[in-house]
Amino acid sequence: MSHFVSSPSNIPSDAAQLLRSSQPPSSIGRSGAFTPQPALYSEAGISQAGGSPRPPPAVIPGKRRQINVPKVVDVTGEKVRESFEAFLEDFVDNQSSEDNDSWQGRVYLAQIEAMKTYEYSTLYVDYQHLVSRENGVLATAILEQYYRFSPFLLKGLRLVLKKHAPSLLYTNALGNGEDNDEDMAADATTSSTTTSQANERVFQISFFNLPTVHRIRDIRTDKIGCLMSILGTVTRTSEVRPELYRASFTCDMCSAIVEGVEQVFKYTEPTACPSCENQSYWTLNVAKSQFVDWQRVRIQENSNEIPTGSMPRTLDVILRGDTVERAKPGDKCKFTGTEIVIPDVSQLGLPGVKAQSVRENQGSSDLNSGVSGLKALGVRDLTYKVGFYACHISSLINRSFGDDKNNTEVDFQGSGDQEVFLNSLSDAEVALLKEMVKDEYIYDKLVRSIAPAVFGHEVVKKGILLQMLSGVHKKTVDGINLRGDINICIVGDPSTSKSQFLKYVCGFAPRAVYTSGKASSAAGLTAAVVKDEESGEYTIEAGALMLADNGICAIDEFDKMDIGDQVAIHEAMEQQTISIAKAGIHATLNARTSILAAANPVGGRYNRKLGLRSNLNMTAPIMSRFDLFFVILDDCNERVDTQLASHIVDLHMLRDEAIDPPFSAEQLSRYIKYARTFKPVMTKEARDFLVSRYKELRADDAQGLGRASYRITVRQLESMVRLSEAIARANCADEITPTFVAEAYDLLRQSIIRVEMDDIEIDENDENPQDIPMEEETHEFDSGVADPVADPPRKKTTISYDRYVSMMNLLVKRVSDDDHNGGEGLTGDELTNWYLTQKEEDIQTEQEYYEERRMAFKVLKRLVKDRILMTITNQAEDREAEPRRTVYILHPNCAILDFFDQTRTEEADQEVDD
Repeated sequence: MSHFVSSPSNIPSDAAQLLRSSQPPSSIGRSGAFTPQPALYSEAGISQAGGSPRPPPAVIPGKRRQINVPKVVDVTGEKVRESFEAFLEDFVDNQSSEDNDSWQGRVYLAQIEAMKTYEYSTLYVDYQHLVSRENGVLATAILEQYYRFSPFLLKGLRLVLKKHAPSLLYTNALGNGEDNDEDMAADATTSSTTTSQANERVFQISFFNLPTVHRIRDIRTDKIGCLMSILGTVTRTSEVRPELYRASFTCDMCSAIVEGVEQVFKYTEPTACPSCENQSYWTLNVAKSQFVDWQRVRIQENSNEIPTGSMPRTLDVILRGDTVERAKPGDKCKFTGTEIVIPDVSQLGLPGVKAQSVRENQGSSDLNSGVSGLKALGVRDLTYKVGFYACHISSLINRSFGDDKNNTEVDFQGSGDQEVFLNSLSDAEVALLKEMVKDEYIYDKLVRSIAPAVFGHEVVKKGILLQMLSGVHKKTVDGINLRGDINICIVGDPSTSKSQFLKYVCGFAPRAVYTSGKASSAAGLTAAVVKDEESGEYTIEAGALMLADNGICAIDEFDKMDIGDQVAIHEAMEQQTISIAKAGIHATLNARTSILAAANPVGGRYNRKLGLRSNLNMTAPIMSRFDLFFVILDDCNERVDTQLASHIVDLHMLRDEAIDPPFSAEQLSRYIKYARTFKPVMTKEARDFLVSRYKELRADDAQGLGRASYRITVRQLESMVRLSEAIARANCADEITPTFVAEAYDLLRQSIIRVEMDDIEIDENDENPQDIPMEEETHEFDSGVADPVADPPRKKTTISYDRYVSMMNLLVKRVSDDDHNGGEGLTGDELTNWYLTQKEEDIQTEQEYYEERRMAFKVLKRLVKDRILMTITNQAEDREAEPRRTVYILHPNCAILDFFDQTRTEEADQEVDD
C-alpha cells in the first residue's frame, strides 16, 4: 500500500465517482472496521437516518467539533478492480467456445447469467485463467495480497453485475424476485441513502485450482493475507449460525441511525455518533442490518503428513455464505482462502489481568505511578490465534462410493448414476471401461489386482473386493434400514499379512480410517461429547466410525480391545447408527461404514483342534455381526515357501517392477465406482437356490466343536444376499443369478463355517512310552490285532479331521461325564467298549469291528499326546493282589472342558423348566 493519494481528483473519473458515493465497499475479507466519517455527512447536509436536510454543525450550539478528513484512496486496489472487471467481461475459454456457441467462450458472463437465473451469490474463478491474463500480473497481485484486494474485487464484481444482471444486486424485501431488470437497474443507480443496505445481496468470489497446496504445518505469519490452498481432514463442524456482517445502529440519545458498520471478527459498534456526542450507547437495528451464514470447521493433518513423533496439528476454518455445509466430518478437503488472525475468545475468558485501554479522566491515581514496562501492558497474554478463512472447498472424496446409500428405492436400477459417472470420464477412459466390462475373466482379474504386493491369499482378496463393492442398501416400508455394507474379520497367525491388507484398503479406498483396537476407546471409535471452547456448549466430536461414514473403518488388533469397547460398536455394525444420550444431548448419528478387522488368535497361533470361537477373544454377539471370517494359517510348505520367499526378495530388489497386476490402481478404482452404480435384483431361480443353501447350512450346523464355527443365524442368510449382490456388481450385472449365489455360498463356507483341516496322524513314530498303557497293548493282542512293534516298517496311520473330531467328542464327553459323577477314571478297555457300543449301528462286519477298535485305541494315544486326556496308573504297594490299572482322566489344561460344563448347565436348566 505504498501508492496513496489524498484526494479523489487524482484518480480516474470512474473510481472517483465510486469513491464519492457514501456507500461503503462490500467486503468479505475485511481488513478493518468501517468508521463513518462525520465530515462527509456534514458536507452533504443530510443525516444518515433518513436523508432529511439539516443545518450545518456550526449553527447548532453545543455540537461537538467535526473535522473534515478526506478518504485515503488505494490506487493499486482500484487498478486491480479495473483489471478484474475487464477479465470477467473479456476472458474467452477456448475449450468452452467449441461447446458453447451462445456465449462464444465467455465463461464468466455465462456464469453471471446462471447466477441471475438461480439467484446464486458466489462467482467461481479459475486461478489458471487469471494466470493467462496480462502475463500473470493480476494473478500474482491477488495471490500475494488477497486480503488487501478482496474488497476491490467484490466492488468490481458488483459493477459487472450492475451492467449485466442488475436484478441480482438487491433482494426484494418480501423475499420474491419478481422485480424486472429495469426497475432494479433504476434502484441500483440511486444513492445508498435511499435504498436500505439490508436488501443488498452479499456476494463472494471463490478462487480454485491454485498451483500449489500447502500443509497445515506450513502456515506461518508471513502468509497472512495471501491466497493459498491447504489440505486436511475435517474432524468437527459447528452448527450454521447467523453472523452480523454489516450492522446498523440507532443512537440512544438522538435516535440517529448509523449504517454500514462492518464487523471485524467481533461485535463492533460505531466510534461516535455524527449528530451528538454519544460514543457508548447504541442499539442494534436488526431490520436494517445484514446477516450471513457462518460456520466453523476444525481440520486436522492427514495421517500421511504427520512427522514421526509429532502430534497432529489442527486449524479452525471459517466458512461464510454458500460455503457452509460443504464439508462433513471425515472428509478430506482442500480449502482455498487466506490465513487470518482472530481473537482467541477462549483465552480472553480465563482469569487474570488482561490488557485494556483506560481513559485518563476515568483513571485512578495508579496511572501516575510511572513507567511500569511491558509486563504491565499485557504482552504476556497471547489473545490472538491463527485461523483460515476459506472461499472455496473441494472434497477429495468421490461421492460415488456412498451415493447409493441415500437412495431408499429398492427397484432403482441406477441408470441415472451411470450416465452421470460416464459423462465425467474422458473418451479413452470410457473405452477402457467398456473393454473391462466385456472381459469374461473380469472377476478373477479384479481379485488379482487387489493388494498385488501381498503374495497369495486369493480368498481374502476376494472378500476385500466384495467389501469395497458392497451390497445394495434398502429400506423397508416401515422405515427399517437393511444394510448393504459387508463386515470382514481376518484371523491368523503372526506374519500373515493381516495388517498389510488393512493398510492397503486405507490407502486405496477414498474414505477409510485406520485405528488400532488397544489404543482406541469406545468414545474414540463412536463419538464423544465435548465442551466447545468459545460458546461453552456441548458438541459432538466424531469418532472413527463416524469419520468413516460411507467408507471403510479398518481396526487392527481387534482382539486386544476391551470387552466394553467391543460392545460400543454393536449398534454401529448392524444398525449403522450411533446413539448418544449424554450431557443433555440425545442424538442418533449415522455410521454407515464397513468394518475390516484383524485379530490374532488366543495364545498367538491358531489352534486347529478348537473351533473359531475358542480361538478368538470375542463375544458371540459381535462375531455374528461379521459377514466373513478369514482364517490365515502359517503352514510349512516347501513349494509355497519358495514362491513366497522369491516374491518378497523380488519386491525388495525390483520394487514396482516385481508387481504386474492385471489392472492398475486407477483402473481398479474407476471400475469399482462404475460397478457401484448397479443395483442388482434377485431372480426367482436365485431366490430358490439361496433358500436351499441356507437350509443346508442350518442342517449342518452344530454348536461348539466340530465343523461349524458358531451357530448359523438369519444374519448369515443376509450375508449371502449381500455377497451375491456384490458379486453381481463385480460382473456389472443387473440381476442375481444362481451362479452368483453359489459363489457367495462357497465363499461363506470357506471363510466363516470352518477351517479346512489336514488329515490327522494318529500313529506317531516318536511315541512316549509313558503315554502308552500296558493294558491297551494287552487288549490289542487279545483282540487279534497285529502287534505294531513286531512290524518294523511301521507306517503312519491317518484319518480325516472330521472323523477325528467326532471320535474325540465322544471319548472326551464320556471321560468328562465320569469325572463329573465322581468316578475314578475309565480304562482304555472301558472307553473302547463304550465307544463301540455307540457305533454299533454303523459296524456291519467283524473286520470293521476290529478296525474301529484299533482306531479307538490310537485316537486315545493321540489325545494323550495332545494333552486333552492324561493317564494315571495305580502303583499301590499294599495291594499286591490288585493288578496294575491305568485310567484316563481329563487333562487340567483341556480347553474344551468349559464347553461340556456349559452343556450340562443348559441341560440342567431345561430339566428344571420341565
